[in-house]
Amino acid sequence: MIEVLAWIVAISLFTVAGAYYARRFESPDALIAIYVAFVILSQIMAVKLAVFDLGIAQLVAPAAVLVYSVTYLFTDIVNERFGRRAVHRMIFICFVAQVAQVFFLWLATVVAPAPFWTGQQAWDTIIGFVPRIIVASWIAFLVSENFDAVVYSWFRKLTRGRHLWARNVFSSLPALSLDTLLFITIAFWGVAPLETLLVGQLGVKWLVGLVNVPFMYLNKWVMRAPDLLDEAKARKASRVPGHR
Repeated sequence: MIEVLAWIVAISLFTVAGAYYARRFESPDALIAIYVAFVILSQIMAVKLAVFDLGIAQLVAPAAVLVYSVTYLFTDIVNERFGRRAVHRMIFICFVAQVAQVFFLWLATVVAPAPFWTGQQAWDTIIGFVPRIIVASWIAFLVSENFDAVVYSWFRKLTRGRHLWARNVFSSLPALSLDTLLFITIAFWGVAPLETLLVGQLGVKWLVGLVNVPFMYLNKWVMRAPDLLDEAKARKASRVPGHR
């Protein structure tokens, strides 16, 4: 329960900070930076298989499931404010960062360790598994994240900008399901029980996808708040005698 509360607080802080930056500077830069950081972190964290106690059930899934699931919230926030093209650009930037991550982690793995350093075996155990995680993540990432961006944009046009919760849920949940199927199958085939991981990760991701809805409304409000204030100021100024 403490972990869940910490996760909720962290999401609130990071997403609101990114939304405030977008509002203040009319740019998705901060949202993109946090998005890239979350994706990169999730690829390393995915090596660890963890147990998530939801109270009514315990699910087994990669430790990265909470962090990675939030990335869909960031794509939806950017999509809502800056449009689908900005999301595709963000996904491309993140993919380039992942390529750099793979190369430099590989370079750090193959370089000879110092004679007195005793951590090489632990490094190889964790980081040595990352390339397979990365390949699985790349495929799942490119397919599911772009799928989410397209569906969100399509749903927004279909509803004429109404029903924010619907486009957030009905773009994220299918995308999360697609990501789970691709990632778990490729990353853990022959290594871990796929059925257990598929059920566990899908359960946690769907829960995250639903919990994301109020955060989506919160961040939309944060990004639109100054626009409303500016309109109020303009209306007030227009009522001042002699104002031009």
